[in-house]
Formats: sequence, C-alpha cells, structure tokens
Amino acid sequence: MSAYVAPVQDMLFALDLAGLPDLVSLPRFADATPDLIAAVLEEAGKFGAGVLAPLNEIGDQQGCTLEADGTVRLPEGAVDAYAQFVEAGWPSLPFDPAVGGQGLPAAVGVAVGEIWQAANLAWAIGPLLTTGSIEALSAHGTEDQKRLFLPPLVSGAWTGTMNLTEPQAGSDLAQLRCKAEPAPDLGSCLGGDAYRIIGQKIFISHGDHEMAENICHLVLARLPDAPPGVRGISLFLVPKVLVNDDGSLGARNDVKAVSLEHKLGIHGSPTAVMAFGDEGGAVGTLIGQPHKGLACMFTMMNNARLNVGLQGVGIAERATQHAAAYARERLQGADVTDPKAGKTAIIHHPDVRRMLMTMRAKTQAARLLTYYAVAQLDLAHAHPDEAVRAAAHARMDLLTPVVKGWCTDVGFEVSDLGVQVFGGTGYIEETGAAQFLRDARVCRIYEGTNGIQAIDLVGRKLLHDQGAAVRTLVTDMRATVSALEAGAPTRNTLDAASLAPPLGAAVDDLEAASAWILEHASPLAAQGASTPYAHLFGIVTGGWLMARAAMEARRRLDADEGDPAFLTAKIATARYMADAILPFTGAHRAAIVAGPDSLMALEQDWF
Repeated sequence: MSAYVAPVQDMLFALDLAGLPDLVSLPRFADATPDLIAAVLEEAGKFGAGVLAPLNEIGDQQGCTLEADGTVRLPEGAVDAYAQFVEAGWPSLPFDPAVGGQGLPAAVGVAVGEIWQAANLAWAIGPLLTTGSIEALSAHGTEDQKRLFLPPLVSGAWTGTMNLTEPQAGSDLAQLRCKAEPAPDLGSCLGGDAYRIIGQKIFISHGDHEMAENICHLVLARLPDAPPGVRGISLFLVPKVLVNDDGSLGARNDVKAVSLEHKLGIHGSPTAVMAFGDEGGAVGTLIGQPHKGLACMFTMMNNARLNVGLQGVGIAERATQHAAAYARERLQGADVTDPKAGKTAIIHHPDVRRMLMTMRAKTQAARLLTYYAVAQLDLAHAHPDEAVRAAAHARMDLLTPVVKGWCTDVGFEVSDLGVQVFGGTGYIEETGAAQFLRDARVCRIYEGTNGIQAIDLVGRKLLHDQGAAVRTLVTDMRATVSALEAGAPTRNTLDAASLAPPLGAAVDDLEAASAWILEHASPLAAQGASTPYAHLFGIVTGGWLMARAAMEARRRLDADEGDPAFLTAKIATARYMADAILPFTGAHRAAIVAGPDSLMALEQDWF
C-alpha cells in the first residue's frame, strides 16, 4: 500500500476559501494565527502518516474480538496510537478552553479530522463520535453533567457513543422500545436525577474498546409516561463505569457489548450490539427535557453527519493518492500522443486520466464543501452580529444533508474508480485499493442513509421555508457567475473566466429543479425527486466552490503569491469539474421534472 501524505497545502487553501481569515478575526478565535494553523496541520499530517496509516491494513486484517465479559479487544497498535493521540492533545483542538479545549475554530478541527479519516478511517470513528457527544452535552446538559463529563471527554480520557436504533426499528426511531425507569432510590447521581435503562441497541460504533478508561453512551429510551412515536423519546447518558460526584470512577455499570457485527469493511472499528440492564438496569441520567430526546440527539446527529461527510472526503483523498501513485509507476501500452516511444505509464492513457481527474476534482470539491459548511457553523456560534449568525446557521443547516450525502457518495465513487485504475490487481486485497472501497461503503449508510439525507434536504430544508435558503444560496452562486463573466474567457488552461457558462447552466438546473419541487409538493412527488435533487445539489455546490477556488488561484497567480504549479493545477482541476462533471446536473434535473409516475408504475407483486 502506498504511503499517505496529508494534502496540507490544499487543506489550507480550502480553509482560506471557506472563510478562515474572517473567522480568526473574531474575538473567540483571536489566537488562531495562520502560522499556528499551518503548524497544527503539518503536525497532524505527521501523526496521521506515521502513526495511524501504518495501522490501517493491520486493523482491516485483524479486526476486533469480543471476550465473554463484554470486553472488546482492538487490533494491534490501536490502543497505543490512541494513547499518543491523547498525549499530544489532538482531541481537544476545537473545544471551549473552559472545559480543557484549545479554542480553535471547528473548521480547523475538521481539517485535522480529515487526516485521521484518510489515514485510518476505522480507528478514527471513535474520536468522531466523541466530538458529537461533547456537542450534545454542551448544548443540553446540566451544569453538573457538564462539570463531570465534559473535561474528560474533551481531553480524550473518555470517549462517547451514540445509541439510537434497535433490531425492530432501523431508521424508524418511533419504534424504539428501550425503557428508562426513574430510580429515586439512587438519588441524584451523574450530575442529575437517576434512571435505570433497560433494553438493547444495535450497530453501535466503538460500543466497547480498550482505548479509554470510560465510555459515555448517549442512549435514546422511553420513560413510563412517554407518548407513542418520536414525541415520546428521551435522551440519557449512561457511562460504562459509574462516575462519583467528585469525578472519580466508581463501579462498573450494567451495560456491555454482547456481540460484534461481521462487516464488509471498517474491520478495525468494533460495531457492537449493546445490552443495557441485563442485571437489573444500567444507571443513567436524563439529558435535556423528558420526551425531547430526539431534538437533543439531533445536535449530536448533525455533528456526526458533517463528520461522516468528512469521512467521504478522507477516504476519497486516500484512494486518489493510492491510484495516482500506481498510475505513475505501472507501465502498459503506448502513449497515444507518441506511439513510437514504447511502453508508457498508464497515467498517460486518456481513460486512466479521466478516472484520475474525476477522482481529483470530486475529492477537492467535497473538501471545499465540507470545510465551507463547518465554517458556517463557526460563524453561527461566534459572530457578534445576530443577523450574520442566523444566516450562517441557515446555510449550515441547508448544507448538512448535502455534505453527508454527496460527500460520502463521492468517497465511494472515488474509491471504486481507484480499484478500476489498478485494473485486475485492484480486485486483489494485497494492493490495498479494495479496502478503501469496502471501508467507504458504510459512510453512505450510517448516520441516516443517503436516501434519508435526500428526503431531509427536500422536506426539512427546501419545503420547510418554501425555498428561501436555497434562493439565498443561488443568489451567491449567480454572483460568482457574474464575477467569472467579468473576465475575458480564452479557454486557456489558466483561464477561470471560461467556467462561467457551465456553472451558470448548472445553477439554472438547481433553480429550475427547486421550483418544480416547490410547485409539485405532494409527498410522493417530493420524495420521488429527493435523490436526484440531492445529487444535483451536491454537484452544483461543489462546482460553485471549485469555480471560486479557480478565481482565487488566478488572483494569487496574478499577484505572484504562492506556488505557481499548485495554483495552475487548481484552475485546471476546476476546468475539468466544469467540463466533465457539471453537465450531469442537466440529467438530474430531467429526472426530477419527469415526475414520479414511472417510479411507482409497477405493482409490488411484479418485483
């Protein structure tokens, strides 16, 4: 397997385009200087390449094992890598200094997180979920709960999980049966009133492991007086080991892993079936208000969805690097531009170049989209102007299902193309390309399947505000088109102005498709259109950001700033995005406006 190298130069460029210079001018992020951020990414790149990446193949081959007492053993090296991770302070980067964080923007934390996901996606799932736990507890916990749990979670001494679904429920959380019974005999504990949790949860990533001394499970369950459906769900914090009021650890709680799933990929991540209360009831404490647990959990879920989108970016970057390294070395066939020169590296063949350019363009577009969305989250939390905060929150809310859905689609598509670049050897496990494909597949499934993300984009975003947030985004996109048109297009490799016509056509497709859905807003029409709409939305948003990247690259070239080769490649990659990928928005628009009749034409017995 080829070595992983963190694309720090591209990450810094993407952060700048996402608005990092504006973020670090805010009082909250005053200490986040450009030199500091660059140094953080450089060091993260060393840790990812030197510590995590070498364990990726080992974790895939060895997997995880479950002992009779519910203890999960991780692959060789995983526990030591986590100890180094905590010792270096990596978990605390984007969190509030008041609870032990380093106070950097979340956008910087996401850039660092991309390195972990690219280097070793299975291992990195644990820290990813802990980040979501911290966000949920910060937003909805009592002061005592925050005092007890936030510092060790932020430091990485403890980790967090998300326990939602059950065997009978799947994605339909209305069917949850896990029970929470008040335990007045226990008095106040864990920073709040005590409850006994009884039930089973499935598909719990990092449900048990050896890396941390405690695991804080956030669990959805029903109180005895809960109304039916999702309105009757509450959220509880259930630690693996009970926590005393002074923060010290007490007895082992009544919660354990009872089996591990045998999965297509991410073998180094234990995906557990968790049993709560087999011996009378796992002790937990209520987070937020009774019967309002789903709203609390959505804080964690939205964070996780952005970070799962980031997984798509990371695995795409890793697969692209791996395929490009092979294509530069593999000699096969003649160069079509110089047939007499003898055998050539396959990177010279047009179809291989098509695959590599598609991988490169979509990976960079997905990175820009993810960083941009998370920078909006920073603005929503830290900007002093209420109107700016509200606009940023609306933009982030709109883009969250796009980041999760489109970027994980990109991760899988790019990994699939990576196998194809290798040809027959890509289908052989020893080359490593197949692992990226297998690992990437789950990202389109967990934290809400991409079909659910598409329905969310249409139902809770487009239809909810009658297209207001989309229209604002389209206005920004058209401003970019106008800025491009102000140049003089020449079709030269270094020309950004020629991106205007394809981007303008793609924005037209987004606007027209949005208008059609708003006009034909029956549940059948809306849901039938949701997946092609999500694909269209991801492509045009990625293309818009790539065009902005090309404009910035052109500006830096003209000002003699930065690396000319890097900036020239940035413009050429945006040109490929415009020429070869943006035109697909027209096909998705056509599928949307065709309506749902053919979709539902067959009787169910005909399948």
